[in-house]
Amino acid sequence: MTKGILGKKVGMTQVFTESGELIPVTVIEATPNVVLQVKTVETDGYEAVQLGYQEKREVLSNKPAMGHVAKANATPKRFIREFNDVELSEYEVGQEVKVDTFKAGDIVNVTGTTKGKGFQGVIKRHGHSRGPMSHGSRHHRRPGSMGPVDPNRVFKRTLLPGRMGGNRVTIKNLEVVRVDVENNVLLIKGNVPGSKKSLIQIKSAFQKAK
Repeated sequence: MTKGILGKKVGMTQVFTESGELIPVTVIEATPNVVLQVKTVETDGYEAVQLGYQEKREVLSNKPAMGHVAKANATPKRFIREFNDVELSEYEVGQEVKVDTFKAGDIVNVTGTTKGKGFQGVIKRHGHSRGPMSHGSRHHRRPGSMGPVDPNRVFKRTLLPGRMGGNRVTIKNLEVVRVDVENNVLLIKGNVPGSKKSLIQIKSAFQKAK
């Protein structure tokens, strides 16, 4: 069954194992999440647990949002996400979900929004090679061939300049290196998508890493 928590990316650092191995880790601060709703097949048509993360001022919430969190005796939340395929008997409305739901050695999937790079060319966006920079060449950092002449059009999915980043990305099968319950911090091996202070969603992985 799935376990999950919401947090924010603090940054990256490195830790040493007992054997002296250096491991790069991402620091994720996950203050206690609040269970706002437990959805069942009878009432909602599917099973899921709705978690709220990070408080926000009441003036930024409307009455329906205020009434929704009031059922859990909680304050308004900036981020609300659902986790499906969970054991509903382990959750109840108003319960807090803390970082100790995971332990060192767990394998998780981490979801975040990648950094937005704006409008970029094909070299930065797709890794194309540039053309010659001298001898009268007019092809420096431009895209190359866009396809055959016959169709008289550019095919879909052709690698062209455009907006880069800002996508929802999931990195699978990352290992939880350390759990700091006192400071509400998770250390996850490797890097995860997103900029500092961005929302990170952590779920237990279905597939075990090879």
